[in-house]
Amino acid sequence: MTSFSEFGLNETLVRALADANYDRPTPIQEQAIPELLKGRDLLGIAQTGTGKTAAFALPILQRLAPGKPAAPRRVRALILSPTRELATQISESFRAYAHYMNHMSIAVVFGGVGYRPQEDRLKRGVDILVATPGRLIDHMQNGTVTLHETEVFVLDEADQMLDMGFVQPVRKIVKELPKARQSLFFSATMPKEIASLAGELLIDPITVKVAPEATTVERVEQRVIHVETAAKRRLLLDVIVAEKPERALIFTRTKHGADRVVRQLGQDGVDAAAIHGNKSQAQREKALAAFKDGSTPILVATDIAARGIDVTGVSHVINFDLPNIPESYVHRIGRTARAGASGIAISFCGEDERDYLKDIEKLTRQKIAAEDRRGTLPLAPRAERSDDGRGEHAPAGRRQRPGNHKAGGRPPFGKQNGSRGDSRAPKADNAPAAAGKPARRPEPAHRPAKAGRTVDNGALERSVARVGFLAPGKPRG
Repeated sequence: MTSFSEFGLNETLVRALADANYDRPTPIQEQAIPELLKGRDLLGIAQTGTGKTAAFALPILQRLAPGKPAAPRRVRALILSPTRELATQISESFRAYAHYMNHMSIAVVFGGVGYRPQEDRLKRGVDILVATPGRLIDHMQNGTVTLHETEVFVLDEADQMLDMGFVQPVRKIVKELPKARQSLFFSATMPKEIASLAGELLIDPITVKVAPEATTVERVEQRVIHVETAAKRRLLLDVIVAEKPERALIFTRTKHGADRVVRQLGQDGVDAAAIHGNKSQAQREKALAAFKDGSTPILVATDIAARGIDVTGVSHVINFDLPNIPESYVHRIGRTARAGASGIAISFCGEDERDYLKDIEKLTRQKIAAEDRRGTLPLAPRAERSDDGRGEHAPAGRRQRPGNHKAGGRPPFGKQNGSRGDSRAPKADNAPAAAGKPARRPEPAHRPAKAGRTVDNGALERSVARVGFLAPGKPRG
C-alpha cells in the first residue's frame, strides 16, 4: 500500500490523516488495517513508535461511523492502557483521526484526577473509551458504565500490564464484555503469561509481527559506561556537558531516585523535571508539556511513567540506572530515534548492575560498546546514596517486578478507604513514598576527592553554563 486511501477508509478519515501529514502506511498499519476492517481479531507484536495506534484506531472509527451513538452508560469501543500518559496519547490520536466525525464521542478515564467529571461523561454514553484498569473498575463497580454492549476491545501494551500486576484486573474487565466482539491485543514482547492471556481473549486472530521480538532500534547508537554507583552523579554532569543533548530522557529505577537526580542536577546548575507515579496528574502533564516544548530539555522518569511518552526530537536516552528487567531497556532506548531520526543511548553500569547488563546483551543479541570510567570520578557523599539501585524496599534479586501483592502491595480489587482514584492498581515504580522522615540538610555537591581521583575545580559548572542548561537563577561559574 502506498496511501491510506487504498484501504477503502472513510473520506473523512483520509482527510484527517492528510491534515496530520500521514503520507504512507507503516508496516504494521499495512498488515493490520485490511484484516481489522474485515472484523478479524488481531495479535500484534510491535514496539511503541511503529504506528500501532493508527493501526487499530482507523478501523475502529471506520466500523463505528455509520452506527448509532452510544446509549447512556454504554461504551461501543474500549481501549485499555497501562498508564495515564499512554491513555492520554491514545485518546489524542483518536480525536485527531476523528476530526471530521463530529458525531463521534471520545473519552479518557484514569486515576489521579477528579472522579465526578468522568462519571458525568460516562453516564451520557461514550463511543470510544480509553481507560486504565483501576479507574475503569471503579466506574464499573459504581454502576457508572457497563460493557455489555461493547463491540470492540483493545488491550494495548499487554506486557506492561503484566509488569504492573494488571493481568487479573484485565481478566475481571474482560468478563463483563460480550462474547460477540472484535478483540485486538498488542504487546512489545510475548512472555508465557501474556501469550496465555492472548489465547483467552482472541478467536482465530491474525498475527502481525513487525519486528523481531525485543530487538533494539537500529538507528540508536548505544554505549555503556562502567562506573562506581557513587560516581554516577558526576558522570551524568560530564555526559550532559560533553553530549550537549537537544532533549534528553533520563531513566532511574525508582521514584525517589528520579527526584534525587532532579534535585542534584538543580544543585549542579542543570534544569530538569521528574515524572513518576508519585506525581499528581497535573504535575506529570506540566513536566511532559515543558519537555515537549523544549523549555525543560531534560526529563527524569521511571519506566512505568515513561511508557506513554511519545515525544519527537529526543536526542539522548540516558540510563542512570540499568533496568533489572531487560525488556525495559528496549522500551527505554525506543524513546529516541523516532519518526526516522537517529538517537543516542548511554547507560551507566555500576558494579551491582553487571548481571543486568549481561541480561540486556543476551536479549538484544549484541555486545554494547563499553567505556570504563571507574576510579576517575569523585564519589558522592554517603548521605546522597539512599538506595542500592535495585528498587526501594525490594529484594536484591534480579527481575524484581513492581505490583507484587504478596510482598505487601494492595489487592487489585475492593474499596480502599472510599478512594475513587486508581486504587485497584498496584503501586507503581516499585515502592511507596517514604513518610514521616525528617528532611535532610543540604549536602555539598561533591566531597573532597580521594587520592588519585579528579578534583572538582568548578570548571565543569562553567562548561554547563556555556552549554545553556543552567537552571534559572543559578550562579554561573
